[in-house]
Parts: sequence; structure tokens; C-alpha cells
Amino acid sequence: MSGKMKKRVLVFGTFDGLHPGHLYYLQQAKKFGTELIVVIARDKTVEKIKGKKPILKEKERKHLIESLKPVNKAVLGTKKGSVFEVVKKLKPEVIVLGYDQKPAKKELEKELKRIGVKMKIKRVKALNSKRFKSSKLKKEIIKQFKQKT
Repeated sequence: MSGKMKKRVLVFGTFDGLHPGHLYYLQQAKKFGTELIVVIARDKTVEKIKGKKPILKEKERKHLIESLKPVNKAVLGTKKGSVFEVVKKLKPEVIVLGYDQKPAKKELEKELKRIGVKMKIKRVKALNSKRFKSSKLKKEIIKQFKQKT
């Protein structure tokens, strides 16, 4: 790097059933800095949040994300504790949220301020949320599979 300061960007996600919407999210997030770190949700976290187990195991999802061009590093989320432990450890300058990710930007800013961490929070728009949303794609795959059997 030619004397340019690194600007670390952090994103979070499940990334189960990787699709163009995920790639778009990562490409857009990378535009906010020079180093993109992706935090992959643990299997138990996915189960807790989504109410079902992921199709791919956490290490498989991590391996897929690591192979993508915009990604500099992929890490698994914490087994216990909060997402803020990861934020404190990785010290990003920017956190980028997907269009459908919770919490709200204001809530996140408030919590970061409470724990004494200062950084920018951005939100990326969807590529095409009617088509590229994991839950919709999974339903379509199941529908097509049932039609063929």
C-alpha cells in the first residue's frame, strides 16, 4: 500500500446459500474502506435468530466468504457474548449493515456510544430484494424441487 492508511470495514451475516445479493452487499461495503472483514454467524446463533439450523455449517460458510474477491478476512462470531466483543477486538472504522439487518442504525450507534466505541455506521441498499433474498431463494428451490418429483 502506497502510504495510504488502512480503513477497516466490518460486516456481519449468516451467508447461508450465497447469492448475488450477498456479493453485492460485500462489494458495496468494501467501498467504505480498504480492508473488509466479514463476521460469519455461528451455527447456534443462526438457529437462535432464524429459528432453524443453517444449511451449510459455519466453517463451510466461512470458507466460501473467504474466497470472495472483496473480502480480506473472514472470522466466526463469538460463541458466547455479544457482537460488540468482536467490534472491540477488530476495531473497525466503519460497520456496514445490509438493507434488512437489525438493529436499526440509531440503536447500534447508541449501544456503541454506551460502550465507548466510536465508528461510522452505514447501510447498503438491496441489489434486488424481490429476487435475491436467501429465504425467498430457498423457497423457490424447494418449490422447483417439488415440481420435479
